[in-house]
Amino acid sequence: MPHHAANQSLFEEVHHFIHRYKTLHLSTIDADQQPCASYAPFALGDNCLYILISELAQHTRNLLQQQQASILIIEDEQDAVEIFARTRLHYSIKAQHIQRENPTWHEAVAQLEARHGERIPQLFSLSDFHLFQLKPDQGQFVKGFAQAFQLETGQLISAEFKHLKTS
Repeated sequence: MPHHAANQSLFEEVHHFIHRYKTLHLSTIDADQQPCASYAPFALGDNCLYILISELAQHTRNLLQQQQASILIIEDEQDAVEIFARTRLHYSIKAQHIQRENPTWHEAVAQLEARHGERIPQLFSLSDFHLFQLKPDQGQFVKGFAQAFQLETGQLISAEFKHLKTS
């Protein structure tokens, strides 16, 4: 398969995969450098993801203090052919807190509501909920044993991929 065709196929796989799932796993660090694993529903924006999370949750307080985090979108266990090689997308991200009532806020509200329905306006009306825009730095798409690919730096869905191999 020519290089361009292989990249197009991977692009389509990543695109389909990220649109298939509605939640992501979120890894944040608190002020004492202690890790926190959690999850959040997400919506897609322009080369970013949006999450709406409550400040009652540790991950929200962590993101308000430390913008660097990582996220994981992973194939469901019951759908996996091989439990040790579940298909997954991993990104290191920078989380930007989005203030209410600016253009990005309105775009995110629309995207989240389109993806998650009528619960979203209610959550946006609560003062303890914060909107974050997650922008990718590095990303990897793993689709099985010896099938790990580095995405282009700064890209959510990459047009170019680098196959990761052991030395």
